[in-house]
Order: sequence, then C-alpha cells, then structure tokens
Amino acid sequence: MALEIERKFLVLNDSYKQESFSHSHIQQGYICSERGRTVRVRIRDDRAFLTIKGPSTDNGLSRDEFEYEIPLEDGKKLLLLCEPGIIDKTRWLVKSGEHTFEIDEFFGENEGLVMAEVELSSVDESPKMPDFIGKEVTGDRRFYNSQLRRHPYREWMGEK
Repeated sequence: MALEIERKFLVLNDSYKQESFSHSHIQQGYICSERGRTVRVRIRDDRAFLTIKGPSTDNGLSRDEFEYEIPLEDGKKLLLLCEPGIIDKTRWLVKSGEHTFEIDEFFGENEGLVMAEVELSSVDESPKMPDFIGKEVTGDRRFYNSQLRRHPYREWMGEK
C-alpha cells in the first residue's frame, strides 16, 4: 500500500511550459467516484493504468493509493465503461528544488483550469515553490479530478 501525500495549487501563468522538462497527454475516466473511494482508468500517451484511491485525510493532504499498469487495449476498453465525463489534459513536469511539480492544463469542459500538484514524503514537508504557483486548493473537493468530471470548471469558475 502506498500513501499519497500531495498539495494542489492554482497556476498563475504559463511560464511552467518553458520550465518543463517533459509533458504528456492524459485521458482518464472513473469506474467509481464515490466519496471515500475512487477507481480510475488513465491513458497517458501510449500507456494505461488502473488506480484505486481511498478516502482523503489530513484535510485532503493524504490518502491511500494503489496504481497498476495495464495493457493499453484494456485501458481503452475500460474507458468506455467509465461514468460520464472523461478528463482530458496535458501534464507538464517542472523540477523545483528537490520536488517535481505536475502541472495539469485541462481541456474540454474544464478548459481554463491549470492546476499544479506536488507529492511530498511527509505532511510537514515544505517544497520550494516555483513563481507560477498561486492559491493553494488542497482539500477543496471542487478541484479533485473525480469531481471535475461531474461538475466541470466552466460551471463554477467564477466562484473560486
């Protein structure tokens, strides 16, 4: 079992694109997105993954996560079985100090949302923040990908 500890932030500008050392296209759907547990299918470029996440703790900072690579064709078929609302985004990777920030640029119904996540090894760890980092949204359920598929950013973006 792996414990995922991460913080989420809104992104102020697109300078992350110039700072990025890698990017990839992601499509993901949810087989189950009930409160306290999610089962996600993700296709990242030419690889597929099945991820199971438990309930969030520490005000949304951590939760159990299990991720397994699956055959790409299985991932494509599983996406067809998912609940309505596929997430479509480009993920950019930016190194800052000892950490790598993952910046997600969303498309479709979530276009306009750009969010950064950083994984930590402990809840009290303080990463070096890049200049493009804005307001912290850790624990705000509206910014969970499983919620964005149900209630897209375009529906509530004026309420940030």
